[in-house]
Amino acid sequence: MPLHLDARQETKRVEFLRAVAPFTTLTDADLLTLCRDFKPRAFKKDEMVFHQGDAGEEIYVVVSGKVRVFRLAASGNETTIDIFSAGKIFGEFAPLDNQDRSASAQALEASTLLRITKQQFLAHLRVMPDLALGVIRLIIAKARWTTDFAESLAQYDAAGRLLHILLHYKDRFGQELEPGKRYRLDLNLTQSDLASLVGVKRGWINHLLQEWDKRGLIQYRAGTILILDLPRVLAERDSRIEVTAAANW
Repeated sequence: MPLHLDARQETKRVEFLRAVAPFTTLTDADLLTLCRDFKPRAFKKDEMVFHQGDAGEEIYVVVSGKVRVFRLAASGNETTIDIFSAGKIFGEFAPLDNQDRSASAQALEASTLLRITKQQFLAHLRVMPDLALGVIRLIIAKARWTTDFAESLAQYDAAGRLLHILLHYKDRFGQELEPGKRYRLDLNLTQSDLASLVGVKRGWINHLLQEWDKRGLIQYRAGTILILDLPRVLAERDSRIEVTAAANW
């Protein structure tokens, strides 16, 4: 990749960034200035982008592939926070609050990311009001996701939480196979990764997936999740609220 973009490459990158929050309201001139500071980097499947506890020196935008962000507890157990695909920005918290990384990031598949240094991004924030407002909106959106997840923790049992998250990812990443019924999620998540989404053991996930497969709800094959019957999966998730309520009562 050349050190400097030619006009065609600049145009292509500007158009890409135009669709990425928090850059959607920037002028063409601001986008062009910003895009010149982004540098591409390829990551192999399972390669770490950064580790929890690292200094937050860069911000990333996914061009292709998927990246999993997760926290590692003192016990060694992982908790997956979110998955980011093409057009999504991540890793901005540490550079913005000048703290170390609060989580780790790992490529779930071969991925290409654009990266910009903390110093460059902060310099742009100081002179681009629309960028600053876009960053505020981005952080609010992530706070809303955190609130939604916290609500799911309170409402559902572990199985309900997993269904709730998978349905959320269906809306973001799902490929429609049969309208209103069948959907494919190519997330490249192992059963251990699925367990980390809701804080349970891998063996429990394996048992649950086998049960859902037999019931014609969800099928799991080597990282690919098939939602076999969306209305029944929604009903199963909602029934888990009643299970939790009854247990609490």
